[in-house]
Amino acid sequence: MSKTKILMVCLGNICRSPLAEGILKSKTDPSKVLVESAGTGHWHVGKTPDVRSIDIASKNDIDITDQRGRQFTVQDFDRYDWIYVMDNSNKDDVLALAQTEEHRNKVKLILNEIFHGENVDVPDPYYGGPTGFTHVFDMLDKACEKIAAKL
Repeated sequence: MSKTKILMVCLGNICRSPLAEGILKSKTDPSKVLVESAGTGHWHVGKTPDVRSIDIASKNDIDITDQRGRQFTVQDFDRYDWIYVMDNSNKDDVLALAQTEEHRNKVKLILNEIFHGENVDVPDPYYGGPTGFTHVFDMLDKACEKIAAKL
């Protein structure tokens, strides 16, 4: 049996998608599920997650310090079974690279897991304070709980 492969995607791959990766990893069996993350932008390639993401993850017993930013590529459509995007802008950017209907069907807004069909964005906490990261963590935790239950 092959692993289910899931990619979490946000803009810079330093705030939301690293949190989503770490949260879902904490809820799944690594022998059955591979979870990784990427950003639609290139600004933070090779960098660790934002210290505020690292802090809120750590407060919830999740270590994301080994993650490094990378940019989403068209090859990711073939590498992953599901691609969860953090907001509608990320979704548009990812779908712009999709070459087939199969590719398009892999792309999901992560918060549709808890707000079915409402197309709610995970707010980008980058320019906010620590409470924004707590709020984002809580939203992603609920969504990842639903994803893990499906796997």
